[in-house]
Amino acid sequence: MQAGDFVLGPTYEEMARPELIPDDIRQLAVSALGADELNPVNLFNIHWKDSSNRVRYLVFPRQVTALDVNIIVLLGSGFPSGSHKVGPAYAMMAEACVDGLIDPQVHTILAPSTGNFGIGAAYVCSLMGFRSLVIMPDSMSRERYERIRRYGGNLELTPGTESDVILTLQRTQELMRNPSNHVLAQFESFSNYRFHRHVTGRAAVEAARGVGNGRIACFVSAPGSAGTLAAGDHVKSVFPDAHVVAVEPYECSTLSTGGKGQHRVEGIGDKMCTLIHNVLTTDFVAVVHDEDAVRALKVIRDGTSVLEELGVGHEEAVALRDQLGVSGMFNIIAAARMARWLRLGPNENVVTVATDGFDRYHSVIDDLDRRSLETTPNVLHRWIRDAFAGPEDRMVFDCRRKPAKERLFAQKQVDWVPLGWSVERLETLKRQEAWEAEYEKIGAYDEKIRAARGNAR
Repeated sequence: MQAGDFVLGPTYEEMARPELIPDDIRQLAVSALGADELNPVNLFNIHWKDSSNRVRYLVFPRQVTALDVNIIVLLGSGFPSGSHKVGPAYAMMAEACVDGLIDPQVHTILAPSTGNFGIGAAYVCSLMGFRSLVIMPDSMSRERYERIRRYGGNLELTPGTESDVILTLQRTQELMRNPSNHVLAQFESFSNYRFHRHVTGRAAVEAARGVGNGRIACFVSAPGSAGTLAAGDHVKSVFPDAHVVAVEPYECSTLSTGGKGQHRVEGIGDKMCTLIHNVLTTDFVAVVHDEDAVRALKVIRDGTSVLEELGVGHEEAVALRDQLGVSGMFNIIAAARMARWLRLGPNENVVTVATDGFDRYHSVIDDLDRRSLETTPNVLHRWIRDAFAGPEDRMVFDCRRKPAKERLFAQKQVDWVPLGWSVERLETLKRQEAWEAEYEKIGAYDEKIRAARGNAR
């Protein structure tokens, strides 16, 4: 729907419950998904549900994890542009539009990213009528660059890999000196937090209702921007005894040990504690080797026969091939290890997220093949077994006590004061009331979006 000179899509409540979208628009959106990718009505496909209003998820095969626990995986590949990161990109754009901060005739939208958010931002900008410039490291998979360009986005590449996001933020600050540039600051924007708490969190709870005991014992997500972790705040509001777990690469264990190395899991482990990471509700930080995730994805993609030998049905094994990416496998491995570490019992549920599908990781698997001496079935069996082996105690860090919280708050201050945030503002984020106040803005933004749509020409 067009309001003024920009196109608006759903409210937060409509993204959480797409059955509330007016029937005529919902039907047009369902018809456009996959068939007419650049039709602006696809903005109304930004949600976790299928055409029957059921949450898109899978329960990862127990034959692979060797657990009685259910690992429920929300599937982000069904979103327009192929990743759930399009959700926070739209939320930031919608809020900026109704607040009068951006004008498609004036502004270019900057999107600092390590991949999926940049793709989502370029896509949303295309649908809403804005120019976009994605700032990202120069060592991402080629599929990411190609998709951004396909959506009309321009690229500004900075040195390094996915864990060098601070360099992209510094370059973004330089570009912000031009008043015609407006940044979608996913690492510090509470629009990102609001989307995932309200939309992803509700999808997690809804998915779990039909699985196991219907409850969530643990929510697991690797922080990139840490937006997805906000779903844990909603999970805790429904299941107060649930644990929220942040996962990071062993090779870049910033939250757990202060480590800041390079790694291969694109979109996570960015050498910082992001501004919108709610440290108060993070109970544990788990650490997983990056190579375990890449190797496990290789098995899922090319080892159908290996999965069948483990007891996975043929149709299920084939269906898995396209539904997961590297970070999704990373989250699933962490979810299984946390289930063991927490000693969860039969029919308990751990929920995690697959941000995207395999479509943007062909080059990553090609690189693994080049680096590996052999990838015979015996090797693939060993890789999948090692990936889901029980965790060592040193791979899980308890963050429930005050000293651990204070260490993460200190990391956040080190990261964000140089980027212009005051110590006083960061101090407010040590109180849950500040997060509740940010979340409660959803109602006002939904009213503004509805009003703007009502005035559409």
